[in-house]
Amino acid sequence: MRMPARLLPALLALALPASAIAQEHPDLSGFWMLSMPLPANDSALIAKLPPDTAVIDDTGVAEFPVNVYGGLELKPDALAAASKWKPADEMRLSRVCAAPSIIYSMQGPFPFELHQSPQMIVMKYEYFDQVRIIFMDGRAHPPADAPHSKMGHSVGRWDGKELVIDTTHIAPSTITNNGLDHSDQIHMVERYKLSDDGKTLLATQWFEDKSVLENNGARFIAWTRQPGQYIYGYDCDPSVALEYEQAEAPAEAKQP
Repeated sequence: MRMPARLLPALLALALPASAIAQEHPDLSGFWMLSMPLPANDSALIAKLPPDTAVIDDTGVAEFPVNVYGGLELKPDALAAASKWKPADEMRLSRVCAAPSIIYSMQGPFPFELHQSPQMIVMKYEYFDQVRIIFMDGRAHPPADAPHSKMGHSVGRWDGKELVIDTTHIAPSTITNNGLDHSDQIHMVERYKLSDDGKTLLATQWFEDKSVLENNGARFIAWTRQPGQYIYGYDCDPSVALEYEQAEAPAEAKQP
């Protein structure tokens, strides 16, 4: 008896191993701590950055001094606003415990946990107890007037063995923590891949903000997997701002 042609694909699928039917994606789950020192930039990831992109070098603990932006070219209004910034501004009671957006927070020295499933990826950061949800189900971003947040709205996809995350709807916050702030129109794209030994997670963070920057910005970041570790709560005590104000007050103002 001759087999109907429409049944052949299904029978062939049953005869093949699962790995041959559906592409297996790398398992990025685990606890990740910033690699120190940071390894050399991954040339393959850097090559995929769009043109006119400055790769800024502030990953980790180090930060840019006043009026230095690592190659980012600021539009006049953004430059004027950033030029007025002083380090003491960040120690005001209203700001000392204000969480930054994902644009700045992901490059810092704090670890994160990554939980991966086919439909969703969750990144739980220790810094300010921030949590991201990356939708992997093919949905689009919401309309432009949808609510914005410090973590934004993220959708992901696999490009071979690389995880690509596209994020919009990010609330205004800092880019470099020295007076340069982004708008709510900023757009971020990340690429993540495992090192050959599976112990290091390599990534580029690219962003554009046409209302603030003349060019685009990017960072190269790497984290080391540390099995058995967990995220701890981030307890920000705003009273440090009051202590700072007292320490900075002129001596004559402290006298009774």
